[in-house]
Amino acid sequence: MNEAPKNIWKKSWAGRTLFALACLATLVALFYAEEDWRGWHAWNKFKHEWEAKGEHFDFASFVPPPVPDDQNFALAPIVFTSYGQILTRDGKAIPPDKRDTNFINRLKIEIVHNYEESPKDGNWQIAKTSDLKTWRNYYRALSATTNEFSGAPQPQSPAADVLLALSKYDPAIEELRQASQLPYSRFPLDYDIDDPAEILLPHLYVLKQCSLALQLRAIAELQNSRSEQAFEDVKLALRLADSVHTEPFIITHLVRIAILQITLQPVWEGLAEHKWADAQLAELDSELSKLDFLADYEFSARSERAAHIKIVDWAEQKRSRIAELFNMVGNDNQKIMNNFGLPVEIYLMPKGWYYQSEIVLSQVQQQWVLPMVNDPQQTVSPQAARESVDAVGSLRPTGVNLFARLLLPELGKYAERTAYGQNAANLARTAIALERYRLAHGTYPESLDVLAPQFIAKVPHDVIGGQPLKYRRESNGQFVLYSVGWNETDDSGEVVFRKGSTPGVDINQGDWVWRYPAQ
Repeated sequence: MNEAPKNIWKKSWAGRTLFALACLATLVALFYAEEDWRGWHAWNKFKHEWEAKGEHFDFASFVPPPVPDDQNFALAPIVFTSYGQILTRDGKAIPPDKRDTNFINRLKIEIVHNYEESPKDGNWQIAKTSDLKTWRNYYRALSATTNEFSGAPQPQSPAADVLLALSKYDPAIEELRQASQLPYSRFPLDYDIDDPAEILLPHLYVLKQCSLALQLRAIAELQNSRSEQAFEDVKLALRLADSVHTEPFIITHLVRIAILQITLQPVWEGLAEHKWADAQLAELDSELSKLDFLADYEFSARSERAAHIKIVDWAEQKRSRIAELFNMVGNDNQKIMNNFGLPVEIYLMPKGWYYQSEIVLSQVQQQWVLPMVNDPQQTVSPQAARESVDAVGSLRPTGVNLFARLLLPELGKYAERTAYGQNAANLARTAIALERYRLAHGTYPESLDVLAPQFIAKVPHDVIGGQPLKYRRESNGQFVLYSVGWNETDDSGEVVFRKGSTPGVDINQGDWVWRYPAQ
């Protein structure tokens, strides 16, 4: 007699459960619909407001326009070999199992057999000239045991032996020099790929390696009294840096700065030893005056923002692959993943929260990243860079803030390297003007004021603070020229070295200096 009431109760409980689940599903659906609409609406409102002010958020807006193939340096036969095993001529990635193992990279111009055992280079940043004797000994030792580099039966001058060892690359470098005369350069990259982080850039490493070879050749040529050939190699290295200046990537921007730093070594050594003629100095100044790394930084920062937005869109569509991003950028990715509760929250976020993420990314860029660098005034603010790092680091660990924390932590360092690179160009141009003055008057001037306009159109200022570069003529007839550096403090031209197993210039401390060794 009690079975019927029990069945009724079970049916009633099951019905109530189904009804509750249906209500819950409806509420969840409404929540997602509301959040999706709210995020979409907020993002489009934000984007339209800033687009009206001239900003762009579409990555395609930063892609360099096509150039004629027959006038494109990047498609010259020898340049194509720098990436042709990995990319097709239209930039499509070749799968590893489909790559031609017999493909020859004719721009594989490596000056050492093993970089861990390579001779120590000179360093203009610490007033150290190159010791070609160590290079001569290195190449002669290799030529005795391998056929990798040629060597004379008997030792010659260090410069002659170095040039002989590097002569294996003469045909490739001359072909590269001819290609450099082409008026345009646009490397074929797959800008249409859904995830811009997966765009392959194999040519950057090759260009940097070529610049190292040109640096060593130019130094040896200077020491072998062949300043005209050294001058041509310096110009070619600067052309390599220029060949990628339209690429919308921070990494490309940093590689260009690195190539400049490499190329300034023979410029510095030629100035220190008075090897350059006035006409060569005037042309070098003209080439260096074209460098505007601050404008390039602003372009790269904006293009990276657009790339980040495209990455967020890709991540929303490919949520199971978001964790891959943490293996591609930053040093504290596992910590970030733990703080942000991956993978659960990121998988369950409404699409609208991804739109909110794009707003956070863009706001950080507009408020903190772009103001670090002021191209019209040619200044960089270390204080703004420090504040940007703090601003990104203080973002609460929520899904909306995830991508800003993931993609933006290093931009303060990018601004610092940009400032260092631009000041290097400014110091070099000023030193060139000083040498031209010395050639005309037999000594360096008492101040920089007398250099313009005869020896330089306008003396560059210090990008840190915008004040004149520091300059003093010393009792031995030399001079010290410097920027106050990232610490914004005049340390009287002192360079600070990093501590640890890999000592080098600590660009966070001390001054950024151009000086010559004591005679």
